[in-house]
Amino acid sequence: MEQYVIKGGNPLVGEVEIGGAKNAALGILAAAIMTDETVIIDNLPNVRDINVLLSAMEGIGAKIERLGEHRVKINGSLIHDLSVDYEYINKIRASYYLLGALLGKYKKAEVAFPGGCAIGTRPIDLHLKGFRALGADVDIQHGLISATAEHLVGNHIYLDKVSVGATINIMMAASMAEGKTIIENAAKEPHVVDVANFLNSMGANIRGAGTDVIRIVGVEKLHKTEYSIIPDQIEAGTFMFAAAATKGDVTVKNVIPKHLEATTAKLIEIGCEVEEFDDAVRVVSSKPLHHTQVTTLPYPGFPTDMQPQMSVLLALAEGTSTVTESIFENRFKYVDELTRMGAQVKVESNIAIITGVEKYTGARVSAPDLRAGAALVIAGLAAEGITIVDDIYYIERGYEHFEEKLASLGAMIEKVSSEKEIQKFTLKVS
Repeated sequence: MEQYVIKGGNPLVGEVEIGGAKNAALGILAAAIMTDETVIIDNLPNVRDINVLLSAMEGIGAKIERLGEHRVKINGSLIHDLSVDYEYINKIRASYYLLGALLGKYKKAEVAFPGGCAIGTRPIDLHLKGFRALGADVDIQHGLISATAEHLVGNHIYLDKVSVGATINIMMAASMAEGKTIIENAAKEPHVVDVANFLNSMGANIRGAGTDVIRIVGVEKLHKTEYSIIPDQIEAGTFMFAAAATKGDVTVKNVIPKHLEATTAKLIEIGCEVEEFDDAVRVVSSKPLHHTQVTTLPYPGFPTDMQPQMSVLLALAEGTSTVTESIFENRFKYVDELTRMGAQVKVESNIAIITGVEKYTGARVSAPDLRAGAALVIAGLAAEGITIVDDIYYIERGYEHFEEKLASLGAMIEKVSSEKEIQKFTLKVS
């Protein structure tokens, strides 16, 4: 098992390049098999979730050719198996995007029930409701979700709750259904827009992505395209918060500043300076941080995927802050780990009450999920002494070359795989 070992106390300074958006890439990769022609995708993040999904797609017959670390060629003309019961697929939530893609193209799909980070229940009922509304029979048996249809026919679908996954899945299936589909109360996240733009580049007819009403006119077939994925707003936000926590000065490059507005607003509110450029954001943290209140909300609200990083920051801010998690009910599992480093956090129901402390002290902690793992790394960077973060495979699900990018900004961090290497690092930095 690999760990990160960190000696904290160094301000992060410099420039860092942000990769492609993992959450957009997962939907786009699934959608790429909806044509029999060849699709080329650029700016693909080289992270574990992406590689698992590509392997699953290969497993059902898609031809995958890596053209470089961030570029892939996909051809879905030889798909021979519409059942994705793949040994790794239950490790990633986004396996369910293959349902919408296969159902749209072949009117039949079977996918293992999805896995991913244990941050609370993420019901798939809205996806299934959408497929049924388009005319599919949907069944769950033996851990598999199967959907079949003679024809898919457009319909008016109202989502009871804003759901990114359901919006993308229904959008994919509806893009090859007969007639018109309207999705109301649709998710507005940038990655929903990116998947819609990708489908449109293949010949789909989708309008309104990025608003709460998406209108789709089904087409008979989709064609080849070459497409570049948007930058990852969560990776960008993570580096922005790392700069703030370490009293640093970091320019985050290859971003769309508009996608970062909720994150930027909170950084300014607690006392950081943020400078925006066309495709970059600079964060300078030179003054004491102030307390605030944060509630996670669907886009354009404060992202749930930035909540653990925000809490790490507020635990170093003066006064008492509150963080309300309104999306997932199990997203405070990192709090016990953070308190081992000296944080004062009390969780009541879905609210964390955080009393700021002067500093963290290094400790051995364990990453409970992807974003919380990244947040604990930030805490380690800001802490006095040595921090060891276990279970970093969670972090590698969504961050590419994480320790290398941090080290390029002046962080003292190494990926190790034994106690011997931990001791070696400790001796080297002490």
